[in-house]
Amino acid sequence: MLRLAFVTGTEPGKWFARYRDTTDHGLEEIPSDDPFASLIDGSADLALLRLPDPRVGAPGERFHQVQLYAEKPGVAVPKDSVYAEVGEAVRLSDLAGEHVNYRFEAARAGSGAAGVGADGDSSTETGNRDGADDNTAALPASGGSIDELRAALQVVAANVGIAFAPAPLLKVLSKKQVVVLELLDSEVEDRAGGAEEGSATEGSATRIGLVWEVEKDSVAIQDFVGVAKGRTRNSSRGAETQKAGRGRTEANRKVKGKNSGQRKGFGSKHPKKGVRKTRR
Repeated sequence: MLRLAFVTGTEPGKWFARYRDTTDHGLEEIPSDDPFASLIDGSADLALLRLPDPRVGAPGERFHQVQLYAEKPGVAVPKDSVYAEVGEAVRLSDLAGEHVNYRFEAARAGSGAAGVGADGDSSTETGNRDGADDNTAALPASGGSIDELRAALQVVAANVGIAFAPAPLLKVLSKKQVVVLELLDSEVEDRAGGAEEGSATEGSATRIGLVWEVEKDSVAIQDFVGVAKGRTRNSSRGAETQKAGRGRTEANRKVKGKNSGQRKGFGSKHPKKGVRKTRR
């Protein structure tokens, strides 16, 4: 049985269905705000999470990682705001002067209220921001905690400020009073290009990937990695099955050819075309 923890804001249902359809390993699905913590405490064999995550470390040292796809950056705005009324993607310059309740940064995963480090220790990070009002005073300016993002979105729903995070994550967490807009990344790339390596800005790109411990690698894990990377039923089955299928096809062709000759009048009971049957 493969135990897979997947992060909030992802929809791996099609992979789960294909995995069950093409393998006999079995699958236990574990939704989680912090799938990495499930790897550390041993409750999961494989984690689908956001990268970069500093707890994972260099690929191949303690954990394997396979990146699958990129998430679009997004921003959550109040439903009654002018941005929501227009309903179009925005740039950072469009949001200048807006109060930012929270910036979600995958690169700071494990530093939030419910973070768990690679050694299994919990860590917390709090702090007040200069100029923050009473509603946001308890929230750090940024971090990698989904719980903190939930709290920030409640403030946005109260028509106060905005919040940055991956668009798929915002859409899952946002309530009716919050509208999620795509954040155009042209300016983000310009800003990030001058930033130090590993730093994050509003709208920093995140990627979804699979992570598992090197020492616990298995056939079941590798099979799921193959499914997530696009392997289909035809490509995932063994060569023996394909060979057997080809053998059956060739045999069917021979039988079909033999029968077709009889159907066309070349059997012993059917005279050839153009030959008149003589009466006795």
